[in-house]
Amino acid sequence: MTFFIDESTRENRKFFCDCCGTVADRTWAHLNEGEATVAVYFASCYHHTNGVHETWIDAILGTWGDGPTDDHVTFGCRVGPTAVSPMPGATLVDGGSVAPDSSIFGQKLSRAEGLAHPRLPEFWRMVDTILERDGLVRTHLYGR
Repeated sequence: MTFFIDESTRENRKFFCDCCGTVADRTWAHLNEGEATVAVYFASCYHHTNGVHETWIDAILGTWGDGPTDDHVTFGCRVGPTAVSPMPGATLVDGGSVAPDSSIFGQKLSRAEGLAHPRLPEFWRMVDTILERDGLVRTHLYGR
């Protein structure tokens, strides 16, 4: 099955970047597979004063609804220019590192833990869906 963004859950807000003071955009929504929500993601799009456009994505994978949240794991990635290319590339980073601790995040995976986690391929499929289907993220990174 493929993932899709549940547009009825989408929220957006603007905030100020801590490193350069520019206005940044954050969007979040549920990612569904079939009828079930399988993740919630947060994408923060930065317009740094040095001209770098980057997006940091955290995705909380697990069971959503009325049940317990003890199966939640949080992955993170940065999408933006890399040392070898000005085109956006995705790099795994520590999940949920800027978010306050909360049980909703479950286990916030470090980069090393994420690279070894059995759900890593699923996370990358989610990132692909966000990059292709989230209009704010797509426009921010690719201008379309």
